[in-house]
Amino acid sequence: MKKGLIISLSILGFILLIGFYFMGSYNGLVRLDEEVKKSWSQVENVYQRRLDLIPNLVETVKGYAAHEKETFISVTEARSKAAGTISPEVINDPQKFQAFQQSQAALGSALSRLLVVIEKYPDLKANENFLSLQAQLEGTENRIAVERQRYNEVAQMFNTQIRQFPTSIIAKISGFASKEYFKADAGASKAPKVMF
Repeated sequence: MKKGLIISLSILGFILLIGFYFMGSYNGLVRLDEEVKKSWSQVENVYQRRLDLIPNLVETVKGYAAHEKETFISVTEARSKAAGTISPEVINDPQKFQAFQQSQAALGSALSRLLVVIEKYPDLKANENFLSLQAQLEGTENRIAVERQRYNEVAQMFNTQIRQFPTSIIAKISGFASKEYFKADAGASKAPKVMF
């Protein structure tokens, strides 16, 4: 009788240990998943700040360079496309993530063209409102870089955890999927040509 009780308690203890391990691993994955979501929200926040600054910048430049309509249209269209790709689902869908990155790169390119236009107008470069907007935009671009890096770090921790055995089994059973990383824009590895 004692031997049967000891075996029963041992089996029950083993089952409890496995249950606690499963519960702890699952809760750890949930915590990391929430960290990724929180980090992604901050990425969205800084991209939204950039989107909010652009109309003011375009309006300020329009007053000085009204005939640069094509540039204004391309910036406005790129902003609209970029705004349409911001959503929490982006981190779980590789195609949406790629579309998000492409739209943000297109917006960055359009902003670069706008800043080239600005170089033609010395009065504009001295305008206090423009200088303030330009400084805010530069600060926002720096924040974007920082938040993208933080997101990649958290996504890496999550992706590492769901690939490690035996947590990988729990991740598959629970439906956890790896998160996408931010990558450098196409052509970023090539040094720019400087010509005088």
